[in-house]
Amino acid sequence: MTRADLPGRLLAALSPDQPAGRFLWHVLLLSLAGLLPVLALYVALIPGFAAHLLQGGPAAAQFLRQVVTNGVTTVVVMNAAALIVLHRAATGAGPAGAPWRLILTDILLRLGLFIALHAVVFWGSALMFGAFGGDPLQALRVVAPTLAQAGTFGNLSGVYLYAGLLCALPLQLALLGRQSRGTPTRTALALALLAGQVLLLTGLARLAL
Repeated sequence: MTRADLPGRLLAALSPDQPAGRFLWHVLLLSLAGLLPVLALYVALIPGFAAHLLQGGPAAAQFLRQVVTNGVTTVVVMNAAALIVLHRAATGAGPAGAPWRLILTDILLRLGLFIALHAVVFWGSALMFGAFGGDPLQALRVVAPTLAQAGTFGNLSGVYLYAGLLCALPLQLALLGRQSRGTPTRTALALALLAGQVLLLTGLARLAL
């Protein structure tokens, strides 16, 4: 396989046209590939946190349970939805500017899903588990500050947010490959786009806090 073939092969591997089980497996692998390094960075940035987790105990178990049930689910949903919506990039002819419009759609879709999933989880936690004093409206009021803190990588939600954006990198590389055959140029554009998203979200979050 040549480098020129890579974008098409990558889009095919992430295509929702394949059997559902295989598609979900690929989405899960993509999600873990994005989530684990971001989670490792988050743990490393908190002094003594890694050693605390290695000691085990209820706190470590609760942390891992939250990552598995909330984090993996959030990133998988973000990835699956984005891949389904943007699948037309693999088959549609479209005008020359279509890849950039699809990339913008991908970013906005991931951010929208991230916000919506947090609202649903907080609302459901209040109703079913009595969190936030059992008040769903209070739960929704907590969503905004939680998301603002996530933008600064200040909580686990920040891990899920940036993991979801990192997972978009292979898709963006493949989409850009439809326009540019230069691998270094394509990679530089995708990395610059990811860096721009991180800087923008961090800046907006700091203004909101």
